[in-house]
Amino acid sequence: MFDLIPFGRNERNLFNYLDNVERSFWDGSISNMAQFRCDVQDKGDSYLLEAELPGFEREDIGIDLDGTTLVITARHSSESGEKDKDGNYLRRERKFGSFSRSFDVSGVDTEHISAAYKNGVLELTLPKQAARVPQARRIEIAGE
Repeated sequence: MFDLIPFGRNERNLFNYLDNVERSFWDGSISNMAQFRCDVQDKGDSYLLEAELPGFEREDIGIDLDGTTLVITARHSSESGEKDKDGNYLRRERKFGSFSRSFDVSGVDTEHISAAYKNGVLELTLPKQAARVPQARRIEIAGE
């Protein structure tokens, strides 16, 4: 469940410092292209995961569960262009992008995960699994 915590909180690590130097060199443009912002809140009996996906349609977003790994994927494509009177392009632009984030959902009741998308924010409610208390039992000793 610890993987639900967004990365980047441990800034006192040497490796994180070197990563930040690289990000500042590239102005963060490379690292930010592959991810979207997520917040995770502990609501007591569940977790609330909010993913910011402005500009995406509901159909562009996929949520997949593979064992204890939850993957959120968003794909976006658009085309625009202007033509002259003969049908030749004066300008034509295309944008394509794919974004993905993975989360470890061990400790989550995966059968009851629910999702909603409104105003560019995807909200996933991840109910916690009930704590399992092992049953008490007597173990018999085998004899000869």
